[in-house]
Amino acid sequence: MKAALRRFGPRAALHRLGLRRLEKESPLQLVLLMCSFALTAYAGVRLLSGDWFGIVLWIVGGALLHDLVLLPLYAIADRAVGAVLPATARWINHVRVPVFLSGLLLLVWFPLILGRQERRYENATGLSADVFWPRWLLITAGLFGVSAVWLAIRVAIRVWRRRPGPRRGAPAAGERKPPAGPARPSRP
Repeated sequence: MKAALRRFGPRAALHRLGLRRLEKESPLQLVLLMCSFALTAYAGVRLLSGDWFGIVLWIVGGALLHDLVLLPLYAIADRAVGAVLPATARWINHVRVPVFLSGLLLLVWFPLILGRQERRYENATGLSADVFWPRWLLITAGLFGVSAVWLAIRVAIRVWRRRPGPRRGAPAAGERKPPAGPARPSRP
């Protein structure tokens, strides 16, 4: 019985699929992974039921645009920031994260931010499309502001930790440190 389970059981299936690492994970994780695959398959079938050629063309074009155009631009911009700000990667991330999030918002909403689809948006929603450019600028400024405040907090914490002087729990100047260990009861 055990030999049959070794050959045909769930662990054997994981080995055949090349997913040996999942063998050590919880069964709930495997169930959630399978559910996510099922949901993705369902969404793909529903998505491709209409204009499947246009959708496939958009996905392949987006992948090629990202890999051949945007990725080299990311790398060049990242190298430029690294050259201008000679700091460790932890500090550069305070520029990378707001730029990434702002760029992502621009990429998703660029027709409305640049004013290319105003009539279509206004006809579909009845709302003005004039607010996208100023709101994107405000969100970008907010992202950089939050990142600058976070950087200032990190620098202040680092400076505070490096300052000389007694620390909490450390003896003051001229005092002896009590011996470590539990206190002994005093004898009369």
